[in-house]
Amino acid sequence: MPVGPALPGTPLRPAWSGPLGLHQPGTSPLHRAPAAAKLLALAAAGTAVVLVRGPLSAAVALGVAVTAHLVAGLQWHRTRRGLVGFAIVALVVGVYQTWARGWQVGFETAADLLALVLLATVVTATTRADDLLDTLRRAARPLRHVGLSPETVALAVSLMLRSVPVLVQATLESRDAARARGLDRSPRALVVPAAVRMVGHARATGEALAARGLGEDDPSAGRARGGDDD
Repeated sequence: MPVGPALPGTPLRPAWSGPLGLHQPGTSPLHRAPAAAKLLALAAAGTAVVLVRGPLSAAVALGVAVTAHLVAGLQWHRTRRGLVGFAIVALVVGVYQTWARGWQVGFETAADLLALVLLATVVTATTRADDLLDTLRRAARPLRHVGLSPETVALAVSLMLRSVPVLVQATLESRDAARARGLDRSPRALVVPAAVRMVGHARATGEALAARGLGEDDPSAGRARGGDDD
């Protein structure tokens, strides 16, 4: 169905709906499970996928991931939009591995990738971002002994997660703009506007953090620099 021209001030396309940050409220057992337990289960699943080899184990892992999605009662159309890119990558890698090492390895590689991404999607969709970051902050408490604040670690991860959709959205909109000018084959017309937008986003984020007093230099470090200047 054709789409009319966008209204002034509206984006060229809807916001990117990747698997990061796609929390879907619900009352399933996975929604009620603690965030730490889900992260540990995801880590265990990743370890099992790496250690247990063969197409049968890959099929089982993919079946477990699909079952977890069904148990969580998540909306498939939202998950599908976020997984399209990963599915294409898994297909390409699987085809190459089939050509190079046989269909068993190709199927195992593609199924393992899809299973891990789908499991990670289930975790992020059934867990609020604040709960995930709070779990990460608690897990990073031992880093205090080496001079690294757990709050800083959680903040860094939060900024990274929030920057991924912004990066993808900037790239997609830059591609649309280049295509509208007939420059869709020019890498420069795509990369330069997207890079400029990301630099602007980084500057705005840094100014917002500075306005809240975050990321300021340690006073002792400032005194040390002042002593060096003298």
